[in-house]
Amino acid sequence: MDSYQHILLAVDLSAHGDYVIQKAQHLANIFHAKLSIIHVLDNIPMPDTAYGTIIPLYRDSSYELLEAEKSRLMQLGDQLNVDPGCRWMVWGVPGQEIVRIAEREQVDLIIVGSHGRHGLALLLGSTANSVLHHATCDVMAIRLQDETTHKQSAGKDSAHSITLNPKTA
Repeated sequence: MDSYQHILLAVDLSAHGDYVIQKAQHLANIFHAKLSIIHVLDNIPMPDTAYGTIIPLYRDSSYELLEAEKSRLMQLGDQLNVDPGCRWMVWGVPGQEIVRIAEREQVDLIIVGSHGRHGLALLLGSTANSVLHHATCDVMAIRLQDETTHKQSAGKDSAHSITLNPKTA
């Protein structure tokens, strides 16, 4: 397997996403890869903003929810030592925006969290499923851990919780 050079971590900034963040940081360290992060806003109303709009992280707005999300993304970027130019907050459809930024930035691995949905939810699609089917690079879906599952698996080999899905032509 070739070494990854640029990893894009897609974050939802939820508490159960910490496990995915730790895995991404670990892989970036192993491969000595550049780590970038993206957070796609799709669950808060954005006044006068079109889908696919990159939100400037260093410009204040009067919108409290937006400022809170920007602050959380900036803190995460600082915690992971991600270059400020490699942090994106975008308003749009998560799967589409993650793939768009990955292609634009020539990412060779996208890391996303997955809820491991089944049945109708899987048929309708999730962000991880959308990214997997549309990305032109490798995609790693890491099952999101709730606190109980995370505590139980803390002492075990965590390799079982990672699924690497290389994109095949």
